[in-house]
Amino acid sequence: MIGTALARRYRTSRPVERASYLLAATLFASGVIHLVLLAVLGGPWSGPVSLRKAADFGGAFGLTLLAVTWASGFVTMRARVHDRLLAAFALACAVEVAAISIQAWRGVPSHFNTSTPTNAAFAFSAAGGGAVIIVVGVAFTVAALRRDELVPRELRLAVVTGFASLLVALGIGAAMIAIGTTVTRTDSLTAGYDAAIRLVPGHAAAMQGILVLPPLAWLTAFTDWPTARRVRITALACAGFSLCASVIVLESLLRINPLALADAPIAGTSLALVGAAALVAAAVTVVRGVFAGSASTTPVGDVAG
Repeated sequence: MIGTALARRYRTSRPVERASYLLAATLFASGVIHLVLLAVLGGPWSGPVSLRKAADFGGAFGLTLLAVTWASGFVTMRARVHDRLLAAFALACAVEVAAISIQAWRGVPSHFNTSTPTNAAFAFSAAGGGAVIIVVGVAFTVAALRRDELVPRELRLAVVTGFASLLVALGIGAAMIAIGTTVTRTDSLTAGYDAAIRLVPGHAAAMQGILVLPPLAWLTAFTDWPTARRVRITALACAGFSLCASVIVLESLLRINPLALADAPIAGTSLALVGAAALVAAAVTVVRGVFAGSASTTPVGDVAG
């Protein structure tokens, strides 16, 4: 039934949404291809000129565009406004991935690199794409805050939390650009890259909300739970994710590597694990509910427009 519902949702989507889904798949495929090529051809697995950077950006932007396209369908706004915002977001994602991938193949750093007119053009193109993504993210987040009786409470909660976490990730990304650019101008490109990369864990953690929370809330429609329980389980997932991501973001801002468990504060690690456990518990409960309950054949429809 879930597959049927997804197919129905795709069939009833508007042209710009279908184009965005196709572009998202293309960007993700680009990331996978770059990862395979890196494994076959060899080369550094880290650093500003690694093909893994192209793989990371292709995969990340492909998934993010997919998630934003799907989640924005539950945001109440005029169809024309929604479509223009989504088109701008999709184009910006494509520009970001193209700029990073081309520079990786040229063997030169993409971010903070303005050493030649060509390098500067790619760097400013990526920065411009990032600015567009932030503006669109703000617009969708603000629109998601509007109450709409057609959107179930649990889904609205998940969409708002997902877009809010995306904004946090985009804000951290902007901070990384600002820090890296400043350090590069006063020191070196390598120093700028090293300074900015410290925020990567927080940036990556915050990006996951839009990918995980709205789909999880949507799946509760296929259980036989009453509304109150669907809201409680979704709230648990949102709270767990927010706690875990917040700890990682805070530690990144404090220049603490959350992945280095031996060096990270025990309190922070414990809180992050509690949040992650709550999110996993909510997800497991939803999956069990879908299999055990009487699945709904009428999922929530598009409300954009």
